[in-house]
Parts: sequence; structure tokens; C-alpha cells
Amino acid sequence: MDAYSQVADEQLDDLERSDPALYDAVLTICEHIFDHPEQAQSRSRAIKTEEGIRMVLSVPGFPPHEVFWSTQSPRIEAVFPYSSGSR
Repeated sequence: MDAYSQVADEQLDDLERSDPALYDAVLTICEHIFDHPEQAQSRSRAIKTEEGIRMVLSVPGFPPHEVFWSTQSPRIEAVFPYSSGSR
């Protein structure tokens, strides 16, 4: 399984071109997820999607950007501004 979904790959390519600082911050979060998945999961919120449960981890310094990921492998599913309304 790939570490990044096609959607996440495309979103990261767009961020790299449009906002290098946000891109670097997102990559830091992704590295944390891959290197320390249990810790990342404990810091994440869980949401239910049509594809199953996804973890949501905020990008520090860039609200409301979030990294959406699945715990299997783990895998980065998407990156975009998101507000759950529960903050």
C-alpha cells in the first residue's frame, strides 16, 4: 500500500507550489505520523467517513489545515482546511 493516497499526493503537490511554509509543516506532521503512529493517533480526532474511520491531526501554526490519515500502515489520505465545529 502506498503511504499517500492519490488525493493526498495531488494536494501536497499543490501546496508545494502555492505555500511552501504550509507544505513543510504538513510534511513534518506526516513524518510524525509515520515515525510515531501511536502517539499521532493519541493526538488525533477520529471521524467516520464512507471509507471508514479517519484520524484527523491539526497542522500547528496553520489552522484550520488538517491531515487526514488512516491507521492501517499508516497512510495519509488528504490534507485540507477543515473545521469540525467542535473546537
